[in-house]
This record gives sequence, structure tokens and C-alpha cells, in this order.
Amino acid sequence: MGEDFLSQDEIDALLSGGKPSGGGPSGGGSIGGDEMEILREVASTAASSVGNVMGMLAGRSVSVNVTNCEVAPQNSVVEKVGAMSIFVFSMKWDGLDDAPARLVTSDKGALTLADLMMGGDAKELPEEPNDLYLSASQEGFSQLIGSALTSISGLLKGAKLAPKDTSGGLADFSWVPFDQLAVTDEAWIAGMEVAVDDVAPFPLFLVLPAPNAKDLAERIREVSVPKEEPKQEARAPQAAAAPRAPQPAAPARDEGFYAPRSASISTAPVDVRPAEFAPLGGQEVAISASAIDLISDIPVRITVELGRTRKTIGEILNMSPGSVVELNRMAGEPVDVLVNGKLIARGEVVVIDENFGVRVTEIVSRAERIRSMGV
Repeated sequence: MGEDFLSQDEIDALLSGGKPSGGGPSGGGSIGGDEMEILREVASTAASSVGNVMGMLAGRSVSVNVTNCEVAPQNSVVEKVGAMSIFVFSMKWDGLDDAPARLVTSDKGALTLADLMMGGDAKELPEEPNDLYLSASQEGFSQLIGSALTSISGLLKGAKLAPKDTSGGLADFSWVPFDQLAVTDEAWIAGMEVAVDDVAPFPLFLVLPAPNAKDLAERIREVSVPKEEPKQEARAPQAAAAPRAPQPAAPARDEGFYAPRSASISTAPVDVRPAEFAPLGGQEVAISASAIDLISDIPVRITVELGRTRKTIGEILNMSPGSVVELNRMAGEPVDVLVNGKLIARGEVVVIDENFGVRVTEIVSRAERIRSMGV
């Protein structure tokens, strides 16, 4: 600019006490360079989690990349989104003193996510989001932020972050993220670009007030720095004791056994022989009716297992209505009857008044029941 004019950056610097408002490593007012590096890691963690969840919701390949991580006036968020109409998902972060946070995208981004969730291809989107699309977008963003906060909680090593008081809706270009703050107050803004296979990419922004972002960074730094273990004082080696005259044996005290001073311990040989156990397949042990009565009213869960199989996560994610899962059991073979997860009997499936049932054809042996219990 000329000598008689101040640039907008210079004006902002004067208003903020001479500190730049940009998002460089030392920018952001009270947020220092080390804290900004931690917040970049937070943004990267959130982006990775959002990409994984969105890929599962959309059933497509999704990549989410962090485009910028900065501290800037909160009224600059709408300009960064670059749309006249935006979708805002508002929440508080439980575990960070109920810090207010926002997840922001363009209206087209919200429509894209909603259409993919509902099985569409995001090629023919409505001109304006209707109630159905808004509801789907809100549910999708709830899943995204929930997974992201779970991943961010891993950086805190024990503390747990979770969204609360969530809501979603459309806003226009006059919107600011936090009404309780001045429009020029600083916020931490993590910008991301969401790229879905065969769909135009759209922006996504995670916004947090600068003081809360600083608090989050400080908490992560505290748990990341290893604590120094207290140094143990070196003990001086004890001088070797002079030889002493033999003393009478002290009273024996070992594992709770105490021999009185006047008692004498016998050294006579002891008859020791291997223990003998009855075979597992032997005669059934009789249990009295009174003992059964004590537990006869305890409820148990009976499960009928038709068969089992193993699938990879990729094969499970590719399942759709009409997919067939082949089990490890031939047609006509008896099914397993499990009581509280333990094999008890086998039987055949029957239909009773339009309900399925099982006719027990075999009670498994005692040895087999013991094997099913992992004994």
C-alpha cells in the first residue's frame, strides 16, 4: 500500500496489540508455535478419522486432507468456505470444559454427504436441501465428529472428549461461529478438503475458540511429556557383620505357619502318592434335588447356532442386500444349542405356528460340555 494508507493486515495487527492475526507458527496471539504444531496434529488426526467414517457411510473411497491450520478472526470462516449458503453442525465438547465447537461445510458438501448416505451417487443433487437431506446431513456429521473426538482423545491418553448439545442447520454469509464472542475475536480454524471417488471435492472446517484450542494443546502437551521418576537415594553398603556364635533356632514363621518355641517338628517319613482322578467319561455325578432347587430359578440365555464362517473387513463392507454368506455346515446337519454360550445339545430346526423352534436330538456328553467351556 502507499505511504498514506494502512493495509488490512496492519490494521488487524494494531487492533490485536501489534500481534499478527495470521496462522503462522508464531501467529494466533496467545497460541505459540509449539501449541500450533500440536493443533496441526489434532487436525491431521481428525481428518484421518473423518475420512474413514465417511468412506464407510458413503461406501466409496474417500480421502480427507488438511489444507490449512491457523488462528484467524472468527468472522473469516464463511469467506474461507466460499459459499453463500453453508451447513453448520454445532456442539459442545464434553471433556474440554464444554468448549463450543463448529463443523462447517458448504451446502453442496452437506447435500453430497446426505445423498451418498442414502445410496445415491451425488450426481443429481437438489437445488436446496430439504428436510430429508438436512436430517441425513445432521446424522452424518454426528458420526463424523463423534469418531474424530474419539481419535483426538487418544492424544490425551486417558481423558475423553465427546460431543454434546449437538444441532445442525443452514446459515448464510452473515453467520459467525460463536455469538458470545466479538466478531473479530480469534478462533482456531482447521481446513480440510474432502475428496470422494467420482464426486467433486468440497471443503470442511473444524472451528474452536482460540482460548479453548490453546487449552486443548496444553493438555496434550502435558500428557505427552514423560514425567521424571523420583531418584532413589543410594543406600550405603552395610558393613559385614562380625561372625557370631551359633544361636538357637528362631521360631519358624513361613506363609502363615508358626511353630511354638516348645513344639517339636516330626521328621518321620510321610506317605506321598500321586492323586487319582476319575475319568471324564465315567459315571455321572449325582446332584441332590435340594442343590438344584437353589439355582432352578436363575435365567439363562439359549442360542441356536446355524453355522459359522470367517470374513475379512473388506468383504463385510462390500455386503449389500441380497449378498449370500456361506456357512461351515452342510444342509440337514443338526444345529448347536448353546446355553450361555456353552454347547449343551444339538437338534433340528422345526416350524411351530409360524415360529422357528428346535427339536433336541442329542444331549452332548459331559466331556464334550467340559471341552466347550475351555477347561
